[in-house]
Amino acid sequence: QMEMDTEFQELAKKISKIGVDGMTKEERAERRRALEDIGVPNFMKFVVAKDDEENVQDSHIQNNRLYRSHPTILQLNIGLYCNQACTHCHVESSPLRKEETMSANVAARCLELLQNTPTIDTLDLTGGAPELNEQFRFLVKMARQWAIENERKLTIIDRCNLTVLLEPNQEDLVNFLKENQVKVVASLPCYGEDNVDAQRGRGVFQRSIAALHKLNEAGYGSSSSDLELDLVYNPSGAFLPPSQESLEGDYKRELLDNFGIEFNNLITITNMPIKRFADHLAKQGQMKEYMELLVNNYNPQTVGGLMCLNTISVGWDGSLYDCDFNQQLGMGIAGKSSEESSSAKKKFSIFDIECLTDLEK
Repeated sequence: QMEMDTEFQELAKKISKIGVDGMTKEERAERRRALEDIGVPNFMKFVVAKDDEENVQDSHIQNNRLYRSHPTILQLNIGLYCNQACTHCHVESSPLRKEETMSANVAARCLELLQNTPTIDTLDLTGGAPELNEQFRFLVKMARQWAIENERKLTIIDRCNLTVLLEPNQEDLVNFLKENQVKVVASLPCYGEDNVDAQRGRGVFQRSIAALHKLNEAGYGSSSSDLELDLVYNPSGAFLPPSQESLEGDYKRELLDNFGIEFNNLITITNMPIKRFADHLAKQGQMKEYMELLVNNYNPQTVGGLMCLNTISVGWDGSLYDCDFNQQLGMGIAGKSSEESSSAKKKFSIFDIECLTDLEK
């Protein structure tokens, strides 16, 4: 199907020609122009002004900067290979991204940092399709074993595209997740077949329903089970998601009535104008319109829940970021290096620190 998708093929050729970094620079320029066109010359000043307007208390913004708290979530992007190529994907994952994959050395170091950081209570595994990376099961098994042995409460999250559960050699994946008490956060952008297939590929909806049945049969999503199954909705175009509470009710009714499927919670996500979705907006001439939509709907009350305040995001190569979105923008965590002059800064990797709280210094 990717071979028939002219937009995907054009994007793949462009990446081959100028590279992912080149694409990122183009995206930044597009977003910057859009913000300038709508009169937002400095977004942080805009945020501070909105805080003042709304009389926000206990703001995390001081001196026009965001300040992080203790890290509680370690998120690992363990590879960009995926069995799907979704139109909204902000990490540009696809079956073509076979080389960008986490090594055993990087995975082992991530586990060391997890063990060295007492404040971490969540290990969040994402990709790509993280389950298709050979380090996925190693990370899950070792993290769960360590948590049990050390009486540490640890939530392990698998960010799952659902269809991966039906891939060859993944027949035991659901049982593996269950045995290791892994929370599943699964993408399902609609409860209707046409919308899902338009965004994620032909036949994806029916395969997703089959995967959800497998999870339900294992005990996931039931109110009487500790095995959590959350679904994720994201819009199919340049618009904002509806109310999470009301949409969750729709999802639960439609999936239960039509397919007998249960799940715990629905999470609604706003599409970020990054990577494949940014390219789509630019091609449709909608970048300015979409950036204006985001700016006009900025909510100061959401700042306290930003990922960058309590999350450390690790790339497949061990590079460190504030959050998954900054990772895709190439905006790594930088700091002073003891080997350089006092004013010099370098981008950190997991091999530069002994504990994740070192990044607060």
